[in-house]
Amino acid sequence: MDVSEFYYDLPSDLIAQHPATERDHSRLMVVDRRMTRITHRIFHEIVPLFRPGDVLVVNNTRVIKARLMGRKESGGKVEVLLVELIERISAEEEVWNCLVRTSKRLHPGAIVSFGSDLAGEVINSPEGTVTIRFRSQRDLRRTLEQIGRVPLPPYIKRKPGSELRTDKDRYQTIFATRDGAIAAPTAGLHFTPSLVDRIERAGVSIIPLTLHIGIGTFLPIRSARVEDHCMHEESFDIPPATAEAINTIKGRGGRIIAVGTTATRALESSVDTRGFVVSGHRSTDLFIYPPFRFRVIDALVTNFHLPGSTLLMLVSAFAGKDLIWSAYGDAIRHGYRFYSYGDAMMIM
Repeated sequence: MDVSEFYYDLPSDLIAQHPATERDHSRLMVVDRRMTRITHRIFHEIVPLFRPGDVLVVNNTRVIKARLMGRKESGGKVEVLLVELIERISAEEEVWNCLVRTSKRLHPGAIVSFGSDLAGEVINSPEGTVTIRFRSQRDLRRTLEQIGRVPLPPYIKRKPGSELRTDKDRYQTIFATRDGAIAAPTAGLHFTPSLVDRIERAGVSIIPLTLHIGIGTFLPIRSARVEDHCMHEESFDIPPATAEAINTIKGRGGRIIAVGTTATRALESSVDTRGFVVSGHRSTDLFIYPPFRFRVIDALVTNFHLPGSTLLMLVSAFAGKDLIWSAYGDAIRHGYRFYSYGDAMMIM
């Protein structure tokens, strides 16, 4: 299958640069696979789409302030994006793989200063990512919260430093409790505490898993054929209570609704040969593209994804490429907002 089959033309003014005024006031496209029907709602009108006994699975990862601005010993500027935790040595010291932007390549042994409280020593610097050992004078994660910046996607183009307070709040889901992601699980950004309360009162259980989103989710496909692409491995954790709830509901014929592609990948990576979801911490390089037989999820809440992306291929596998193409064309005609801060879709 050619990767070119998953490209589409998107007017640049439909790429959302800011979140909706209220989280649950984004638009919601409802895609019915059985009826091949597309309808339009506001996100807070999602409650009637659920049934009593449904299970909503959310990703509770929390975005860390992974973008750092530092200086080399020579005084040159260095921009660092933390992308993968390699080793947590102590509360004050961690080793990360990073993406680095600087005028000249960093060599092993180079020291980068990020102010008086944080420094990084380059361990190795092959092509691509750079491995850096970070040392803080105090708790490293607290230091990152104070001096780091929210790692917004590159298609959000704003003046440097603008609206940092807004992004600090709005680029986290209300479910975020476990630090580790460098990007938000954006399907969860539309939920509010009051909406969650209404969903639960409708008889729906909301249960968590954790997949810390890294660079692998967003790496472009460089091969011409879909089948030749290799996904970057990401770790995830499914609590025993989450696995038990999913298996119980599926045994009763209930629906499992994933909030986001990351929750979907974690669930579909954790199913055993008997069809049961297995709890625990593991890694996945599962690449979901058409045709793929989904064994866990019955419905999916997601955002609108980039052309040619692995995420677009996943939703095409779930809904069928022709139906997704119709939905995306409809979204463009109706002026839906795309990508991280954009509108949502529920595929049923």
